Amino acid sequence: MSSSSTTKTARHPGQLVATIVGVVFLLVGILGFVPGITSNYDQLQFAGHGSGALLLGLFEVSILHNLVHILFGLAGLALARTVAGARSYLIGGGVIYLLLWVYGLFIDHDSAANFLPLNHADNWLHLGLGVGMIALGLLVAAPRRDTARA
Repeated sequence: MSSSSTTKTARHPGQLVATIVGVVFLLVGILGFVPGITSNYDQLQFAGHGSGALLLGLFEVSILHNLVHILFGLAGLALARTVAGARSYLIGGGVIYLLLWVYGLFIDHDSAANFLPLNHADNWLHLGLGVGMIALGLLVAAPRRDTARA
């Protein structure tokens, strides 16, 4: 048995969760460019509410929106390398998604200010992602406590 296999430390559960979340965002961003998975693909625009493309026939997407998902996924994979990074990614990302949810509540979906674009399905998804990511960051990605001292 080699010494590298016995000295390998287990990853913190928070790192695993942040990695999974990052992979999901990366896949969502890539799938936004796949015709068939994205309906009305011929209406995909760079940005704005005029993009008629719908990921899974439900969530409005644009090229910018897909690129943001890809970058957000890559950030998750990079930050998941440490427990602190994983926690920051989950909590910080959750806050960003809650802000997007609030933005989506107040923005007129047919206005030029809706540059991502967002629809009602996106708003509900952003609320769920925000709450879920913050909860995961607080509960799963919390630093391990040293129970040997107790």
